[in-house]
Amino acid sequence: MAGRKLVIVESPAKAKTIAGYLGKDWDVEASVGHIRDIPTPSEMPAEMKKGPFGRFGVNIENDFDPYYVVDADKRKKVRELKALLKNADELYLATDEDREGEAIAWHLYETLQPKVPVKRMVFHEITKEAIQRASTQTRDINVALVDAQETRRILDRLYGYEVSPVLWRKVAPKLSAGRVQSVATRMVVERERERMAFVRAGYWDVDADVTPAGDEDLFTARLTGVDGKRVATGRDFADDGSLKGDKAVQLDEERATGIAQALRTATVTVAEVSEKPYTRRPSAPFTTSTLQQEASRKLRLNSRNAMRVAQRLYENGYITYMRTDSTTLSDAALTAARTQARDMYGAASVPDAPRRYEKKVKNAQEAHEAIRPAGDTFRTPAQVRGELRGDEFAMYELIWMRTVASQMADARGSTASVRLAATLPDTAPARQVELSASGTVITFRGFLAAYEEGRDDTRGRDDEERRLPKLGAGRELTVRRAEAGGHETSPPARYTEATLVKAMEERGIGRPSTYASTIGTIQDRGYVNTKGSALVPSWLAFAVTRLMEEHFGRLVDYDFTASMEEDLDAIARGDEQRAAWLGRFYFGDEATSAEGLRSLVEDLGDIDARAISTIEIGDGIVVRVGRYGPYVEEVVPAGIDPRTGEVTDAVAAASGDSQPRRASITDDVPPDELTPAMARELLDQAADDGRVLGQEPGTGRDIVARAGRYGPYVTEVIPEEEQGKGKNKVKPRTASLFKDMDLASIDLDTALRLLSLPRVVGTDPESGEEITAQNGRYGPYLKKGTDSRSITSEQQLFDITLDEALAIYAQPKQRGRAAAKPPLAELGTDPVSGRPVVVKDGRFGPYVTDGETNATLRKDDDPEKITPERGYELLADKRARGPVKKTAKKATKKTTTKKAVTKKATTKKATTKKATTKRATTKA
Repeated sequence: MAGRKLVIVESPAKAKTIAGYLGKDWDVEASVGHIRDIPTPSEMPAEMKKGPFGRFGVNIENDFDPYYVVDADKRKKVRELKALLKNADELYLATDEDREGEAIAWHLYETLQPKVPVKRMVFHEITKEAIQRASTQTRDINVALVDAQETRRILDRLYGYEVSPVLWRKVAPKLSAGRVQSVATRMVVERERERMAFVRAGYWDVDADVTPAGDEDLFTARLTGVDGKRVATGRDFADDGSLKGDKAVQLDEERATGIAQALRTATVTVAEVSEKPYTRRPSAPFTTSTLQQEASRKLRLNSRNAMRVAQRLYENGYITYMRTDSTTLSDAALTAARTQARDMYGAASVPDAPRRYEKKVKNAQEAHEAIRPAGDTFRTPAQVRGELRGDEFAMYELIWMRTVASQMADARGSTASVRLAATLPDTAPARQVELSASGTVITFRGFLAAYEEGRDDTRGRDDEERRLPKLGAGRELTVRRAEAGGHETSPPARYTEATLVKAMEERGIGRPSTYASTIGTIQDRGYVNTKGSALVPSWLAFAVTRLMEEHFGRLVDYDFTASMEEDLDAIARGDEQRAAWLGRFYFGDEATSAEGLRSLVEDLGDIDARAISTIEIGDGIVVRVGRYGPYVEEVVPAGIDPRTGEVTDAVAAASGDSQPRRASITDDVPPDELTPAMARELLDQAADDGRVLGQEPGTGRDIVARAGRYGPYVTEVIPEEEQGKGKNKVKPRTASLFKDMDLASIDLDTALRLLSLPRVVGTDPESGEEITAQNGRYGPYLKKGTDSRSITSEQQLFDITLDEALAIYAQPKQRGRAAAKPPLAELGTDPVSGRPVVVKDGRFGPYVTDGETNATLRKDDDPEKITPERGYELLADKRARGPVKKTAKKATKKTTTKKAVTKKATTKKATTKKATTKRATTKA
């Protein structure tokens, strides 16, 4: 009788799928990710806090041995696994085949301490054939891979615990630094600096519609030369707005308009015609980074959501493993792709030999295939349409198309270029001019029949299919239209998630499995925000990046960060020792005189926190990152009054009587848009103490209407002698204006009514409880004791009577959602989810929805006039931002749980790598 076998994987979804492919003698269980980790100092057992592990959870003096504890929320899972193991004759550790998966397998081995044979089971796709094959082709735990992942974990702990406290002291509390996240933040900040320093330059050009015979042969040519010099385009200008070199001529409006006018009556002649073959090869199959990039371009998914969707597809057996650097395909996959391409697009669409792609990205590693449909034969999108929906179907279709197209023939055609010449009248701004046009004709589509890769910047594409008429040198053409057009140079484009992933991959920073979490982290920390699909750094990121560059320059150096990835690869190959490498990183390298992390932190010197958090924007204006957010400040020399500009007494200025003007910066102003002129407007608004509406009859206090950071409001001004101190300090009453109120026209009576809220409506005669009308976060409502009821408008706060309030309370309290209102508009079918999109009026205003995703309309969006394209864009943006996280309650609960088990954990002996590696090796 065959013994029982226990298989442990990471996720329940994967466990469920795999269990269906193995026999009745197999038990498949999920560890639900990692089961143990290095605890934070606060989670350390009391007896360990004073020892060598107390500071980092790592003994830096003893080969950087880590101290591991089972996570509090995984103790029950560990007990379940141990109970299953008692009835098993063999243990199969079937976690993912990468460094992290190898480490999870090792941690399971060390924690469970199995007495039965242990086998490492690996696979890169979850199909019946692959799982059954993997169950017979097992191996031992790869200790080198475990070392590499453990080094990465210890490295990140040392980096974060040493550098983050510096940010807390010098910039703001609760900030974090990280080996990859700090470098990614720097990349986004550097791009914004380039945009801030960029000076726009204006230039003009001329387009002309010409034809050799009739309108059916009409084509457009662009002015490219004037009197022997090339006409300048955007690429000819430097970032400071100057023209690079003297080989191009910059046209202004007057000259361009004169040339266009002269061209309309000029005779244009074909000076030269050239033709060359056009060939375009298909892109390689997806890696993790290229999948994230293409999912961003075509599916409007951010990196985090793209990986979540891919994870579900992998766990349910639709695609191969989604964390990989490899672009290779197995022989079975090559055959499957070529067969489907031949069946669907014809034999001519498939080359004679399979295409094999070599990975050319820096530091490529991981011995997996490229991401492709699972199985030895691929299911077409039509075959899985009934099983997948929404983003999952779109992602599978994208992967299928890319895989099949990668094995198809090149697209072929020809590109024709024509150069035109014209002699203009003596009265024109130029004598001799040249125009050029090109066109591409694709005669064989090849792989384009299945798939075409998206692009981040489609400006200036020269491979779009355009046809030119048959022309010969010397042929005269007729000008149908000639128009001058003005242009401005554009600053460097901000990173999107797709282009940031691409840039990080090209520099060798991070790994495919970390891109999504890194980009998510820098957004969660408040370093980067999104504007549409663009990544915009916050002013906080400027301050943090400046501190890192000036005092930890080596740690955020791109080449140094990439070299660390290469060193981790060397550890994974067994060419480098974990402890020795960590020692050089932390303590320094005597051989190269390289400074270590510890000395960098100890020898920081005096950091001027004010200077670090100051960003100059010009014209005597700076941005400062303060404790309560960023603000602009007018830098005024000592002795100059900032309001009048007059020279004041030096003693008075030095004593602080003359203070610079300051104003908060709203969150919706990107750094590159905050010009000195805009900053002065903010300063002027802040200097305005508001419009005094009058005095309250009872107290005589001034009632003022002001524009605040969170909208217009009214408030009372309490004289200094009435303010009090400490706990007895009197707080002024403040009330926001209703949505239909205007700051410029509000009067004293309305302001007093606003300040009177909440209003007592009356007393319930039955219960004796007081009913009040209040304006809350979610709109106006009535409150009686603990019973709250929504009311329909803000005006009812003033008007509702006791009888009307009692009538509302007489109705049964509605639980859950109200009856659905009819949609305000129907926009059509969303291109991503394939579901109908409608506009609805919700509790917080109008929004668009496809039944799965809801997106609130922006201020300028009219619910009655919104276009389908705008609706799809709002939904895509909401998907990219992902769900709103609610972590505060969970975090509190988790902390409480961990504190509860600390006492129990004190009896456990520290687990060190030195001891456990020996046990793992012996067992294997």
